[in-house]
Amino acid sequence: MKLATKIIHAGAEPDPSTGAIMTPIYQTSTYVQEAPGVNKGYEYARSQNPTRKALEDAYAIIENARYGLAFSSGVAATDSVIKLLNPGDEVIAASDMYGGSYRLFTKVWERYNIKFIFVDTTNPANVQAAVTTNTKLIWLETPTNPLMNITDIETIAVIAKSANALLCVDNTFASPYLQNPIDLGADIVMHSATKYLGGHSDVIQGCLMMNDAALREKLYFIQKSCGAVPGPMDCFLVLRGIKTLHVRMRQHCENGEKIAHWLRKHPKVAKVYWPGFEDSAGYAIAKKQMRGFGGMISFELKDESEKEVKRVLSATHLFSLAESLGGVESLINHPASMTHASIPKEERIKNGLSEGLIRLSVGIEDADDLIADLNKAIG
Repeated sequence: MKLATKIIHAGAEPDPSTGAIMTPIYQTSTYVQEAPGVNKGYEYARSQNPTRKALEDAYAIIENARYGLAFSSGVAATDSVIKLLNPGDEVIAASDMYGGSYRLFTKVWERYNIKFIFVDTTNPANVQAAVTTNTKLIWLETPTNPLMNITDIETIAVIAKSANALLCVDNTFASPYLQNPIDLGADIVMHSATKYLGGHSDVIQGCLMMNDAALREKLYFIQKSCGAVPGPMDCFLVLRGIKTLHVRMRQHCENGEKIAHWLRKHPKVAKVYWPGFEDSAGYAIAKKQMRGFGGMISFELKDESEKEVKRVLSATHLFSLAESLGGVESLINHPASMTHASIPKEERIKNGLSEGLIRLSVGIEDADDLIADLNKAIG
């Protein structure tokens, strides 16, 4: 079945009681049982909910996985993966990564004697060199947030397997439309479903997909026991969002390509970060493992003064100054003071994230209007 067809029909079954084509919102906290332990598969809504079940089935289908689990946020999904580990275990993670993940790793889980080693994962040799007998998890983002660096998932999967470690890939920036890490050897795929999967900036949610039944049971136990589950209305909204993922992503990619090339030619722009440039370091790998280059772009101005950067950030009209990404509307963001503020400045600078970096989430508006908006703001 082709991807667009899977996206439309993933998790969708007519309601058995009414024939409704859309999954109902089962807004209930508990379920009546015929006798103690005798039920219709549902006992309590933290453990199971039919709306959530439909969404979890959809998650699995669109990522070519056997199992999907829904969580109350992307951070909650990430947190659940770390809960698979024990004190003394080590995690190798990308040095260029989402600030919320970095904060969770270093400010929460390091307190429980989980060690995090941050390396440039775009060079597999760095990952191999960081492996020890205590390595239990390798955590990747590709493309990374916010520098759009690309890591070869297949190569890192081989390293993870040889180390008897799990490989989890944060696939938020690519979405299942552009990339399927399970097919490339990943054990777990994580998404902030708040972003492209939901697609309309109206829901907070996260998800995990995997093939291994035992791993699914461990993560389901954590999901049920720790309780970071989404409500049925949120599940309904993401189910609805997924149905248009393919058409939205095509437009995100088309607009992203136009704007990336336009920015690169702008006399006031010093550098543009986007994996679709043929001379970018990760282009060949991105071309191999992705079906397109997405709508996320970062750039730096030639005038990197704080005053000029703030002026540009505040001068757009169609690009709203806000955190998050992946919605139908375009957003502009200042990672150093917003999404990545939790990473110490010296670490940001060391990893290539300058104080003047501007990140764009290119929406699905008319590209010419978006370019005109940026042109007016940059001047």
